Amino acid sequence: MAEQATADSIVDFAPASADRARPFVNLGTGLLRYGLVFLLTMIGSFKFFAFEAEGIKPLLAHSPFLSWMLPVLGTRGASNFIGIFEIVSGLLIASRRFRPRWSAYGSLAASFTFLLTLSFLFTTPGAIDPRSSIGGFLMKDVVLLGAAVYTAGEAWLADRARLGWKARTR
Repeated sequence: MAEQATADSIVDFAPASADRARPFVNLGTGLLRYGLVFLLTMIGSFKFFAFEAEGIKPLLAHSPFLSWMLPVLGTRGASNFIGIFEIVSGLLIASRRFRPRWSAYGSLAASFTFLLTLSFLFTTPGAIDPRSSIGGFLMKDVVLLGAAVYTAGEAWLADRARLGWKARTR
């Protein structure tokens, strides 16, 4: 009889093949996590340049969630604020090995970022037009959102396991 899957691992339900699958799961999890770190820190650092600030201005201007930033912070200030948020999120995600809870929070912050950017598809005029480069550019955030949600859950489970291990060793 097959065992039930546990929250700890997606491969626990198949013990006979778990040893063969585990390297792929570990590799995929690492690629998702550090791919997010790379993209968030790289894209976040671009926000400090004028070309990127001007590029996101129309997206912010039409957003019911972020349009307040332009009159309050200006174009460059809003872009810098977003850049800092993205970089900090990426660095928190990178802390997984030493601070899994911080990593989970970073992944949740990244999830929030990707939800906001996906909202631009519906708030920016013409974004979902098949000829629009904006819509195509934003579509990648569906996958990034999935990666951020997955890494948040994985880091949270690692933190719970770490806390359980500490409790057992006292």
